Amino acid sequence: MTVGCVKEIKNNENRVGLTPDNVKAYVKAGHKVLIQKGAGLGSGFADSQYEKAGAEILSTAKKVWDGADMIVKVKEPLEAEYKLMRKNQILFTYLHLAADQAQTDALLAQGVKGVAYETLIERDGSLPLLIPMSQIAGRLSIQEGAKYLEKTFGGAGVLLGGVPGTPRAKVVVLGAGTVGTNACKIADGMGASVTVIDISLKRLEYLDDIFGSRIQTLVSTDANIENAVREADLVIGSVLIPGKSAPKLFKKAYLKEMKPGAVFVDVAVDQGGCGETTHATTHDDPIYIVDGIVHYCVGNMPGAVPRTSTIALTNATLRYGLQIANMGLEKACQENPVLYSAINTYDGKLTCKAVADSFKGYEYTDIHTLF
Repeated sequence: MTVGCVKEIKNNENRVGLTPDNVKAYVKAGHKVLIQKGAGLGSGFADSQYEKAGAEILSTAKKVWDGADMIVKVKEPLEAEYKLMRKNQILFTYLHLAADQAQTDALLAQGVKGVAYETLIERDGSLPLLIPMSQIAGRLSIQEGAKYLEKTFGGAGVLLGGVPGTPRAKVVVLGAGTVGTNACKIADGMGASVTVIDISLKRLEYLDDIFGSRIQTLVSTDANIENAVREADLVIGSVLIPGKSAPKLFKKAYLKEMKPGAVFVDVAVDQGGCGETTHATTHDDPIYIVDGIVHYCVGNMPGAVPRTSTIALTNATLRYGLQIANMGLEKACQENPVLYSAINTYDGKLTCKAVADSFKGYEYTDIHTLF
């Protein structure tokens, strides 16, 4: 198979879908690898490293798209890339279709085999291709939240951990999954007063075992959320339902009850966000203010630390990508049925039920009926 990797064009997206070490693995398995010139520079990988690993460097993204049977990316294709896709081409990347009807339509119209990192579910129920970026986004959410609490950016001027004789900042984390757990870890480590809210008692028990009395755990109810965010200096939105649009747990009505200059970081923005006032921002222009509350809603947070993010992501994606390249998507799914869960579009059909449920008038097709 010919595997291609292009330079990401999303705002300040410096991650790359393949590292030189990944290229070596594909070439060793007998595959040809095409890399767009400069694709890895943002993550610290020079073209010469890719060439040494066995890749062919091409001058434009179009040449890579035209020559590749499978494109390995990091972020979803943007409008400028839609016309480069072709029928039966495998696209292996984050898609986040539930928050992107235009992209969904493009993948269906082009007949692309869209294989999404974020919906691949392992036999134990884990999301192995989402976990590494969720870990990074969770940790970054506190780092960014702490920064935007500074007065310069419109925040309340609060230091998360305080100092002796001053109160610690109050951090509320909505969702106790991978993002939420990592947010708790950093917030607790910085000395903040942390409350985490989740619908799962089992998950809250787990966090209570880890953190003990250092954090407060609460069951997710409208009343608990409202009461907690009212006193919060920093709120982290980290709710995830795989493939689906995020539930709007952070209500617009809460903003006027909150402390002026409090910060809301919505890590769920890729899936539409868990705040009613959420809209996607970029690293170039990351914040906006609604009713005195600073909103940070950057859709590709891990892109801020591309070296760490690229290595963490490709550590997880490589083995699945090799399975697809070695056998073809269809046979790879039959050999490893886990891969079925990652297919969102196939031959013009929408094959992820959670995505189909996010849009009116879209028909879901069970992928098992197509091959």
